[in-house]
Amino acid sequence: MKSNINSKSLSMQVLSEDQCEKVFHASLEILERTGVDIFDDQALDILKKAGCWVQGNRVRIPASKVEKALQTAPSRVTLCDSRTGERTVHLESHNAYYGTGSDTPYYIDPYTQEKKKTTKESVSNSCKIIDALPNLDFVMSAGIVQDVDQKIHDRHQFEAQIKNTSKPIITTAADADGFKDIIEMCELVAGGEEELKRNPIMGLYIEPSSPLQHSEEAVSKLIITAEKEVPAVYTPCIMAGATGPVTLAGNLATGIAESLSGLVIHQLVNEGAPFIKGGVYTIMDMNSTIFSYGAPEFDLLQSALADMCHYLKLPMFGTCGCSDSKLADEQDGIESAISILMTQLSGSNLNHDVGYIEYGMTTSWDSLVICDDIIGMVRRVAEGVTVTDEALGMEVFDEVGPSGHFLTAAHTKKWFKKEFYDTRDGVSSLMDRSRYDNWAADGKKRLFDRANEKVRDILENYEPEPLPEDVQKKISEIVKRAEEKFL
Repeated sequence: MKSNINSKSLSMQVLSEDQCEKVFHASLEILERTGVDIFDDQALDILKKAGCWVQGNRVRIPASKVEKALQTAPSRVTLCDSRTGERTVHLESHNAYYGTGSDTPYYIDPYTQEKKKTTKESVSNSCKIIDALPNLDFVMSAGIVQDVDQKIHDRHQFEAQIKNTSKPIITTAADADGFKDIIEMCELVAGGEEELKRNPIMGLYIEPSSPLQHSEEAVSKLIITAEKEVPAVYTPCIMAGATGPVTLAGNLATGIAESLSGLVIHQLVNEGAPFIKGGVYTIMDMNSTIFSYGAPEFDLLQSALADMCHYLKLPMFGTCGCSDSKLADEQDGIESAISILMTQLSGSNLNHDVGYIEYGMTTSWDSLVICDDIIGMVRRVAEGVTVTDEALGMEVFDEVGPSGHFLTAAHTKKWFKKEFYDTRDGVSSLMDRSRYDNWAADGKKRLFDRANEKVRDILENYEPEPLPEDVQKKISEIVKRAEEKFL
């Protein structure tokens, strides 16, 4: 861990510059020697014409093509508020932003604590809660809409998101047709195709298939993002010891090769189109065989990936605030807090899966609001200690003297909201710092009780800023059109 030159923020690195270079060169060797399998005819044709070595579905990519793609891909991507068009998320350098994950099949009902299948209503409620939380910066659906026909669930999912939050959205799409309908919805909200390009309110989450495969579904969506200049989030979900090498370094090299081969396709379609290098890199737990979201190796891999993205000068889609626990409990709090702290200090840019429990199977809104508080505290930690003449305030010592107190000093009044997280404007911390008698008189509530109360208060009393009625109607018509076409 180190402080920067002006001591106003803290950061950390897992990999040195030399180690980043070694991992990058290993990824280039994988792409040149082993190659990747691509199951999309258009992409195969694009790569062959560009000078890659294509044999059937196997493509070997020269290092020069990767390096060219890295030169043309932007080093920063911006996402916008859908109601105001304000550019709120700046994916560059070590800026760290936080949001939920997407397609969990279950959620925890905050009123009964039962594990239930996700629905359009639960996704709408997830987005409403995210919209209300001050430290969450972007939205993913935090559930898959299962109470509609699955051929068109992605349209319903996006409708639930865009109607219940103004924050930027990272969404999923079942296929290219679904993605085209989602883009049409976004253009309605943004005010047209060109306005959406200038001020994107949405990015698309896409997964290659580890190890070293790119499905037709993934690549077809990747190509559309490049053509439409919608930010692409290309995210391997690689598991050390199963879909990747058992060593952490080998896992990194494999996942990076997958992302970079996607980047080559993307930039060959449209140089300069926005691309966000993603990654959920973890281990297969050898005792349970789960894709672990709470193992310490998960945190190491995510931070090492942040180092690699800084080295490659690509914005990063990271993962944190998640757990292998089956409910919002002490294990969830420990695993989520460690991953959020390491993410903030590593400077991963767009960090999803906050509020995930049960290794990504379930969304917990109780966990989500606790993590929102953790993110606020971690951001305060990352600010570090301000050391200036004004902060040192040497004049206050003469004012107070050896026997006085600083409580009523003008220096205290000026600085306490800047220095103390819990007194800052907009902060509503779940952490209890009251005296014991006051805590007991209030019912001896545990953190989980207070979190659950906050969730229920948002659900019952908070209303996100609505879209204009005519836009809402047109979005619903796009969903209805898909129903009539496919059902």
